[in-house]
Amino acid sequence: MTKSSFGRDELDFGRPGALGLVVRINPTNGERSFDKLTWGLVPHNTTHLASALRPIWGRAEGLTEHAMFVDAFRRRRAIVPADEYFQTSMTHAGRQFSVRRRDGRPMAWAGLWEGYRAPNGDIIRSYCVITIDANEDVAPIHGRMPLVLEETDLPVWLGEEPGDPVSLLRTPMEGILDCEQMRRRRT
Repeated sequence: MTKSSFGRDELDFGRPGALGLVVRINPTNGERSFDKLTWGLVPHNTTHLASALRPIWGRAEGLTEHAMFVDAFRRRRAIVPADEYFQTSMTHAGRQFSVRRRDGRPMAWAGLWEGYRAPNGDIIRSYCVITIDANEDVAPIHGRMPLVLEETDLPVWLGEEPGDPVSLLRTPMEGILDCEQMRRRRT
């Protein structure tokens, strides 16, 4: 589960199909905008919506080759803000950990978005989060993590400044995240 508390509404976009807050370049006006999109990417060229795969994650290693992600990676990159996320440990018998930035700032996850036009004319705007090999902060509990971008990376990631977004598909630096084991509730 992931939580974001930007603005007055707290969004809980820990479930596929739920709305999540995404920063993207609005295709109408070319400006950054905060939008609520559906978590689970529906590619724009989907032919059968009912049976379509709707990935919530996209592995950084395949974005430039995998047909589902290539076009969105080239044209529709996004930032998914999150205060923290909860990770079940793969190495500590299923224990839960809360992961957040050490400096207290929100995380800026790399994401992709799509706009799918259904045959009836409805538009579904959706997104997925990019994952990368875990850095030294997260690796003791899990092998993958969301790709956390630094503030200086954001204009290149969104295409506002020249640069190669492929160069940003890297494991985040060590020392930026804290992983805190969560206490179990007594029943």
